Amino acid sequence: MSAFLSRASLVRNGCPRTTVLSRFTSGSRHSTPTTLTSPQAKQRLQKRFYSEEKAPAPKNNNNNSGNKNEANNNGNKNNNNEGNNNNQQSFENFFGKMLRDAAKNLENNGQPPKNSGGNRNPNNNNSGRSNSNGNNNSQPQGRKPLPSSEGNNPNFYTMTINPGTVLPLAFTSYVLYKAMSPSDVSREITWQDFRSNFLDRGLVDRLVVLNRNRVRVYLRHEGGGSAPGTLGLPHGTTYTFSIGSVDAFERKLDEAQTELGIPGSERIPVSYRDEVNLLGTLIHFAPTLLLVGVLVYMARKGPGGSGQGIFGVGKSKAKLFNQETDIAVKFKDVAGMDEAKVEIMEFVKFLKNPAAYEKLGAKIPKGAILSGPPGTGKTLLAKATAGEAGVPFLSVSGSEFVEMFVGVGASRVRDLFASAKKHAPCIIFVDEIDAIGKARGKGGQFGGNDERENTLNQLLVEMDGFGSNEHVVVLAGTNRPDVLDDALMRPGRFDRHIAIDRPDIKGRGDIFKVHLRPIKTTEDIPKLAQKLAALTPGFSGADIHNVCNEAALIAARHNQETVVEADFEAAIERVIVGLEKKSKVLSPEEKKTVAYHEAGHAVAGWYLEHADPLLKVSIIPRGVGALGYAQYLPKDQYLYSTQQLSDRMCMTLGGRVSEHIFFGTITTGAQDDLQKVTKMAYAQVATYGMDSELGPLSYGNQDNKDSFTKPYSEKTGQIIDNQVRAIIGQAFRRTMDLLTEKRADVEKVAKLLMEKEVLNRADMERLLGKRPFQDKLHELLGTEAAVQDEKHITPEASS
Repeated sequence: MSAFLSRASLVRNGCPRTTVLSRFTSGSRHSTPTTLTSPQAKQRLQKRFYSEEKAPAPKNNNNNSGNKNEANNNGNKNNNNEGNNNNQQSFENFFGKMLRDAAKNLENNGQPPKNSGGNRNPNNNNSGRSNSNGNNNSQPQGRKPLPSSEGNNPNFYTMTINPGTVLPLAFTSYVLYKAMSPSDVSREITWQDFRSNFLDRGLVDRLVVLNRNRVRVYLRHEGGGSAPGTLGLPHGTTYTFSIGSVDAFERKLDEAQTELGIPGSERIPVSYRDEVNLLGTLIHFAPTLLLVGVLVYMARKGPGGSGQGIFGVGKSKAKLFNQETDIAVKFKDVAGMDEAKVEIMEFVKFLKNPAAYEKLGAKIPKGAILSGPPGTGKTLLAKATAGEAGVPFLSVSGSEFVEMFVGVGASRVRDLFASAKKHAPCIIFVDEIDAIGKARGKGGQFGGNDERENTLNQLLVEMDGFGSNEHVVVLAGTNRPDVLDDALMRPGRFDRHIAIDRPDIKGRGDIFKVHLRPIKTTEDIPKLAQKLAALTPGFSGADIHNVCNEAALIAARHNQETVVEADFEAAIERVIVGLEKKSKVLSPEEKKTVAYHEAGHAVAGWYLEHADPLLKVSIIPRGVGALGYAQYLPKDQYLYSTQQLSDRMCMTLGGRVSEHIFFGTITTGAQDDLQKVTKMAYAQVATYGMDSELGPLSYGNQDNKDSFTKPYSEKTGQIIDNQVRAIIGQAFRRTMDLLTEKRADVEKVAKLLMEKEVLNRADMERLLGKRPFQDKLHELLGTEAAVQDEKHITPEASS
């Protein structure tokens, strides 16, 4: 059974909002009203007269008998059917009874009557349907159940509308409607239509010329939609037509009225008006306004999102970091650079307690240069300094000083140091300072940069102009300290030069411990970190972080719950030699050539004392152009003897010699090997002074490709070339003798390599026996794993 809700509003003449709610069940003659009212409305409700006899009769246009009579000249239709009279009487009884019960409820302090008989008229078949004439605002929280006085009554729901939202929305909708819709119903016609349908018939009341190019026609009241010739449009319709010029229109109108014989006193009045369509004007100017808005937005935002706009182009772009909220890096998160941390902590101690230094007459250094290879942690150390010092930290990039406008760089330098003085004590960190700190060009040289040099000059002035009590420290990071200007590096500006090199085995172990913290693994972290440190000589901190991340990705790729040691070893291979190329398939001949090439490297290194221990050899293509590779376990070594370099050259030539012995021909696979051997030989002769004929002379780094001239004569150059050729030839013959003697070992390794494609150290020991030399790092590891040192020897590659 469905329920219907009837509302009768008691709000009248500003009285409080009161609503009477009654529930009626379809098909039932009884009703149970639920009354919600206020005492203030009681008096007004009693004054209102509602009764069965005196209630105004509603208009009923339904005629069940189908008989229609026209009773008067106004066209009102009255229904005289008896059934309609009964329905009208039952409708009056229904509302009269309901409101009389409501008045009684007010007298009883809002309590519902015990018995509510409702409407018992048998002719009332629509008693279950009612009209709502008021709003129920007694529930302020939207649709919520209204309380009922009887437990068996269902919940009533009401909807509250917020006037603060509805009124602005309605006003905006009305304005848009008025702006987009024409004020009058109008139709476009031609002059001929105007002449034949309106002017000749005398239906025109007046004409209005709009904007001197259109005419609006207003018809007489007796004209309109019902008049013949008005194109069937409703009354009040206006018509418009276009004109070429006002003079021509006036002339044609006068001629037409003269032909019709209209006297001058009765001629059609013509007025002139200029109208502006707001919406059309906005649409017309929309592209221009949009363009202006974009320009204003870009000017206010400024380049690079600085928000300063064109008027703040000379302001510094340095970002101010709060050491408590913005910087989470501490010295405990920085590993592998203990000496650099000790030096940089002096700045932290001074900023925290400057009085301890000043009372002894000491002055803190003005600044420090953090230099070193990429990825060694220069920026990370600066962040940790800011996090530990507990002072504001201003960070800016060296490239942000120079813009397209002249003088911007110097202005930003001044603004940066002015901001630093306001926040003193604080730290300024300029990352990649070589962007503005390169050595200034001397007079007469080409390629100078005046804007960059002006920025550098301003930086020199600001740093040298610091007072000793301003407590502002400048840190700068670069990986090219050799190109910086001497005036910038002198004491009084950057007093400290802190070199951050690639970490040693102990530093790598500490870095691995830091990066292994978030990795989910069941391995023993200290032992795993030490083992991975031995596997990654020459790795920087960024490389180590990449290895740990790659290991986690590999474990996730195989749906593992934790990261195991094998994942880290695979990650090391991935970082060094690239991803395995499973789609690159070698022909049987190429596979055999690569196998004997790599076997020559492995056997030559196995029997040479100063060669790095071999730990893995593979003929699976990896990376770019590497058809095979060998991994070694080099140790951290900084000094090399002539014999050590000779053994390394022989090991590197093992692949080419093996091809020559077993195939009687050579391939292009030894290109990378020959480049390494040539580089080592030239270094011995021209850089290290190890050649007996040339003597103890060093001509600098031969890798400097920017030099147009050589520091030696043509004759000396010829001697260097001859000696390099002699050294390489001697190493080639030595390797030839070794592999000819160990020919059977090379064949065993090559055949097994063709079968398994990957051999580790255990396989090599089964084939060749224990290596005749002691491997100290192998004892430290206790595993069969290896890595190639990028700094000294890179993986062997065949292409």
